[in-house]
Amino acid sequence: MYNNRLAKFATVLLVLTVSFSCKKIDDVQSSHLQTDAQNWKTVADGRTNLFGAYGLMRSALASDNTQWLMGDLRKGDFVSTGREDLKAIIEGRLNASYPIIERLSNWRRFYAVINACNIFIERSGEIVANDARYTKLNNQVDVAQAKTLRALAYFYLVRTWGDVPLLTTSNDGQFVQLPRTSQARVLSFCKTDLMEAAQVLPFRYGSTDPILPGLYYGDELDQWQGAAFTRISAYSLLAHVAAWEQNYIDCEVYTKFVLDNYPKLGNGGYGSARYLAINELTATFPNSASEEVNPFAYKRQTQLIGFSFEYGSSSATTTGHIEELTLAQPIIPKTKPEMFVPKDSIRSIFTDVKDFRFGVDSVATKDAQRNDIYAVVYQPYYFTNYSSERPIFSKIRAIGQAKASGNFLMYSSAILFTRLEEITLLRAEALAVLGLRNDAINALNRAAQLRGTSPFLETSSKDLLDAIFAERRRELMGEGWRWYDIIRYNRLKNPAGAFIYKNGVPLTFAQAQSAGALYWPVAKDVINNNPSVTQNPFWQ
Repeated sequence: MYNNRLAKFATVLLVLTVSFSCKKIDDVQSSHLQTDAQNWKTVADGRTNLFGAYGLMRSALASDNTQWLMGDLRKGDFVSTGREDLKAIIEGRLNASYPIIERLSNWRRFYAVINACNIFIERSGEIVANDARYTKLNNQVDVAQAKTLRALAYFYLVRTWGDVPLLTTSNDGQFVQLPRTSQARVLSFCKTDLMEAAQVLPFRYGSTDPILPGLYYGDELDQWQGAAFTRISAYSLLAHVAAWEQNYIDCEVYTKFVLDNYPKLGNGGYGSARYLAINELTATFPNSASEEVNPFAYKRQTQLIGFSFEYGSSSATTTGHIEELTLAQPIIPKTKPEMFVPKDSIRSIFTDVKDFRFGVDSVATKDAQRNDIYAVVYQPYYFTNYSSERPIFSKIRAIGQAKASGNFLMYSSAILFTRLEEITLLRAEALAVLGLRNDAINALNRAAQLRGTSPFLETSSKDLLDAIFAERRRELMGEGWRWYDIIRYNRLKNPAGAFIYKNGVPLTFAQAQSAGALYWPVAKDVINNNPSVTQNPFWQ
């Protein structure tokens, strides 16, 4: 765990940084964010400022449940039980007048991350001259992490808004009124950052890694697994950038590197990175022994890129987790969830009766008066109370050790960007596009082999890409991938039917993409404060 005093200080710093930097970025004020000389003197300053930037990214994804409202709702599998704002997002009415949609449309939270990273990249080298404990190598690794984090923030920006302003320096605390830069150029900048970072980042921290051996900020491997970006993290993000650009040649190279090298992450206190059995993927807390490997609980090696909310270090929260939206009785004292997956959708998505995530089994039982009778049993891992009107999506339910008092609960599930199963399915996608059918099938089956489903056969006449994206839909449900997978799938297939409507007029996917309908509108507050920024055409 982090030192308690430092953790408390970092929490205060994070709160101040969020409120201050968000105002600075959009209000264009000549202010400073952690640029005072006293913030760049000691090794503790390096740790605090770097992981303060990590905290900003975590906050950007958790605030208003951004990760799931943007990734899982639009044209997705969840429906709202009554919240009209969630219904508007699901239906693609992103210009509807709801406060949460206006907040989600404001990109300031991601620019707060970028600004913090820019400042760290520019200023952290000063610590090397001031504190002998902070070596040049330590600084190089920290800067590489900041570059990876900055690239991740820009990747979220591009996927959400398309063209966005490209800010590469802190500008001495001032945010220049930049116009939107083409997403191609932004992603090119990200790739340069990531390739540079990948040559410096270690596979593991606080261990025997040849790049950065020994303790890292005084802590061993089990304190850093899943908490600091590694070389595997950089290549995982490179793979996703390449896939978003439809550069599947590079995507294949990067995913191969990840899958060839992930064992180098090491074996820390919560185990090594590996493929997870279904009971490990959906462990319930705190009574399950599977908490040692569940990727959504705390921090661990299975989080190739993720942001943890550790209960033990007092960072579990009541909001910013998918459980807040999906859980209800009998799991937590809440009458109904905010959103759920309808039964018809569940049955159409999970088509293999042997699927552990959701399958149907007929169990024979002996009746004293009659012959054997059969009871229908549903697999419990993804859904609870399937027989009810609203099945509870309970795949992710890291409630930790907090005691419930009314509807007050503390959650400790991580915001997870990628894990081994996800990156393996991305590799299958790349291989299929490149025409390497047998290799793609092997990757697909490798990702799904612990889910109980029948393997995809080489002799199958089914569309392989369809099968890969169908498996992503099942495996990654509730992890913030659905909308982005829909985009990549349609870019590959380019269907002719109606994808979206504008004023009652149907648009094909190609027309929707050309019109900017795939992206969110830019918040009015952003445009008012920076007239150089124009609205996405579809939302004008």
